[in-house]
Amino acid sequence: MKIFASDVIREIDRATCEAQEIKSIDLMERAASALCCEIVSRFNPSKRIVVMAGPGNNGGDALAVARMLFEQGYRKIEVFLFNVMGKLSHDCNEEKEMLEKIGGIDFTEVKKDFQPPYLGPDDIVIDGLFGSGLKGPLQKGFLTLVRYINESGAFIVSIDIPSGLSGEWNDNVSRRDMIHANLTLTFQFPRLSFFFEENEDVIGEWKVLDIDLDQATIKEMPVDFMLVESRNVRPLIKHRKKFTVKRDYGSALIFAGSAGMSGASVLAARGCLRSGAGLVTVHGAKTSMQIIQTALPEAMFEPDRNENYVTDMSVHHNHQAIAVGPGLGTNEKTIDALEQLLKIYKNPLILDADALNCIAQRPHMLSLIPSQSIITPHIGEFDRLFGESAGNEERLRKAIDMAKYYNIIIVLKGHYTATIRPTGRVYFNSTGNPGMATPGSGDVLTGVITAFLAQGFRPEQAATIGVFIHGLAGDLATEKWGEFGVLSSEIADNCALAIKNIIDKK
Repeated sequence: MKIFASDVIREIDRATCEAQEIKSIDLMERAASALCCEIVSRFNPSKRIVVMAGPGNNGGDALAVARMLFEQGYRKIEVFLFNVMGKLSHDCNEEKEMLEKIGGIDFTEVKKDFQPPYLGPDDIVIDGLFGSGLKGPLQKGFLTLVRYINESGAFIVSIDIPSGLSGEWNDNVSRRDMIHANLTLTFQFPRLSFFFEENEDVIGEWKVLDIDLDQATIKEMPVDFMLVESRNVRPLIKHRKKFTVKRDYGSALIFAGSAGMSGASVLAARGCLRSGAGLVTVHGAKTSMQIIQTALPEAMFEPDRNENYVTDMSVHHNHQAIAVGPGLGTNEKTIDALEQLLKIYKNPLILDADALNCIAQRPHMLSLIPSQSIITPHIGEFDRLFGESAGNEERLRKAIDMAKYYNIIIVLKGHYTATIRPTGRVYFNSTGNPGMATPGSGDVLTGVITAFLAQGFRPEQAATIGVFIHGLAGDLATEKWGEFGVLSSEIADNCALAIKNIIDKK
């Protein structure tokens, strides 16, 4: 699913009206109908609903929803239209006139003084004050109103986007000065700002409502941000042909494991095997041999000459994918070995965990990373590599710059893991859940991405598919064990089932 900027969405709205030969008010009615259906599906008609409408088209949506809810049998509706400047948008004014023709709705047009109504925990507030067209933070009376609504304890439903929040970047804007919605109902596409942790309490739950915008226009519009869904991944993964052997699915080498951290290498190799790699070899400290051969006999083991940590990352055979990092530690000799690998090996690598921590100790090694390599940092590892960021917005911008500068793919892990390509395009992941915040989950992801690279997928595809499969496997594990009890080995084992579900789904 494409994630468009707010100004582009307005262009798509206009193109839709032209293509479908409808007026903008007709599109507003369509959006309001979708909103009304969603609200009716969630709330009983006995609920008191207080609608706060602004002077623009967001306010027009809110007025239309109030009218439609009344027509659906909701009788406890109070509407406040804020027209303090004495100027409404054309469509908002039309919606106002239609609302006024209906008797029984408590309607107030606020032009000057305003005495806010009582709001309590049993009430529903529909926020239609300001949509994505708002420029800059809320001011004066609207700021006071927003804080009053937030502090009321009422259930807040925001139309399109919470008032005060920008659809894209919200640098240097206090979240206290925005509506804090419990539910945000947006149209056709999610907004970029929905994917940043700092906005979670502002947006609440969010849902995209389909309002049948023109598909031809959507398809031709370029975009820098995407939300990866099953329908994007399904065409890339095919059933296996009958006459194949393990060599057809690639050989993967994983440099992983040191004394006390052999489990990381087991998890990475397990994720790799469960995701379809034909052959998997782990190169680790000698002490890991018995652990890996016992826990995962399907994997081969190549012992380092050192008992407790890896000192040699020489590549002795032809492997289609090489990953470095899980459980390696940061011994000086391990860092030396990694630096030597980066100097010699010119094909794309997958670098995770301690491989990134090693590079952070010798920042010049960043320039040695082969083009199109995949690095998979969590927030802490990213900041150690590229410097601390004030928040996730700044961190994503920095990741885009770094992916371009070093010509690498950055998998920035989080709730909506972002895969950033050297072109600057960003792919947010739609699978996964809080139950995956468990030790070893990132090691499994390394193995999954490695498996797809080994099977011949391009690095950017391997990263995007791997992240999606890993998240879906976590969802399957959580269905069984709940968010508090998922083990990373269960995520790994569900990778095969996740792939099956994608292939088999029609």
